[in-house]
Amino acid sequence: MISVARSRLFHIVAGLLFVALSMSANAARAGYAHFIVDANSGEVFAAENADVLNHPASLTKMMTLYLAFEAIGQGRLSWDQQIIMTPNAAEKIPYKLGIGAGKPLTVREAVYATAIRSANDSAQAIGDHLGGSEENFARMMTLKARALGMRSTVFRNASGLPDAAQVTTARDMAVLAAALIRDYPQEYRIFSERSFNFRGRTIRGHNNLMYRYAGMDGVKTGYVDASGFNLVSAVNENGRRIIGVVMGGKTARSRDAQMEALLDRALGRETLVAGADAKRSGAGVVAAAPANVPKPFRDPATTEVMAQTKLAGKSVSSLPGVSRAAPVPTLALEANARSSAQDGIAAIAPSTPGAAVASADPNGWRVQIAAAGSRSTASRLLTRAQAILADHFGAVAPLINEATSTSGAAMFRAQLVGFGDRRGAMAACSALQQYAVECFVLQGAG
Repeated sequence: MISVARSRLFHIVAGLLFVALSMSANAARAGYAHFIVDANSGEVFAAENADVLNHPASLTKMMTLYLAFEAIGQGRLSWDQQIIMTPNAAEKIPYKLGIGAGKPLTVREAVYATAIRSANDSAQAIGDHLGGSEENFARMMTLKARALGMRSTVFRNASGLPDAAQVTTARDMAVLAAALIRDYPQEYRIFSERSFNFRGRTIRGHNNLMYRYAGMDGVKTGYVDASGFNLVSAVNENGRRIIGVVMGGKTARSRDAQMEALLDRALGRETLVAGADAKRSGAGVVAAAPANVPKPFRDPATTEVMAQTKLAGKSVSSLPGVSRAAPVPTLALEANARSSAQDGIAAIAPSTPGAAVASADPNGWRVQIAAAGSRSTASRLLTRAQAILADHFGAVAPLINEATSTSGAAMFRAQLVGFGDRRGAMAACSALQQYAVECFVLQGAG
């Protein structure tokens, strides 16, 4: 009886903690964004706030599973191998499997629970096993994000539970979805499953749009209060692979409806006279084929931020934890835009990319770019700064620090955090100034 009462108390406290965490992160909410792209040709059909920072929520699990699939492919994990539900993983709040700390589960169980049910404890169990700790796995995730070309994303945990420093963009999430489909086409099919059996129980997923939209075979939903309702979708129709990202929806229903409308326009389904029933009949829709692998994106109409960068292939085989020698989509500065100051950063920057992964340490060294009047402006400034520093400071985190001016108006400090010492922060600021980006170095939040 006492154990039951304690269990109920734990779930009540956990629920209250989730609400408190979500409310505390609400100030970082970036608002609505979408990005719709043809993953084969790179044609962008629609983009709004595609490079503005937001919180990924459970979209984070896409990267957790990418690293799990990679480990399986490299023989570091096997599907029937047992891993342990660590105390850190077991304490994650619902959704969860709830098998208890110290109990074993197979990699297969953890992967299916993470992909289909979006269980937070199973995701963290994978992370703790592969990384040894939440912090180290987050470093691995962020490093992999850089290798895949996700220049604005920083991960802090395996599940997507609230963390003010865990940020991404709609464009980055499309890159991640494309990488999953391209690199692990067989494992990717798990995302299309409606349910899975877990020790005699049938556990259903909740990506409802996928189950009614013809040709959709993934990928992931997500929600925390700080982000709103997020969704990454992928549709395969007659060999066309369309990836869509919607972030910051007000409700799950409105998010799904917006994704549906955006995909309809990209696929030309909105012109069908027969209406919704015909467009969802599945005619002309084929299953994903290994030959349909996404290629690097190219955006024919770049935004004010992306105009300073281009999409290019880059070998990342020399990076720690990356075994593939094939080119991957990545953002790179134009060759003629480099300077000797930037090339000289290598002597001061971490010798291993990701060695100084960003930290929200309130006493750490940081570079402040500007104090903007809006969050979106601050985000655009950070995106540009990250592109300049990406080669040597790729894992340093963008942070928007909200404050109030002396006049009482809200201001948003665009900062890069996670530098190991003052020297590194000064080198980064010097490189930014070569590109007419004003900045200064400070210790602590300032």
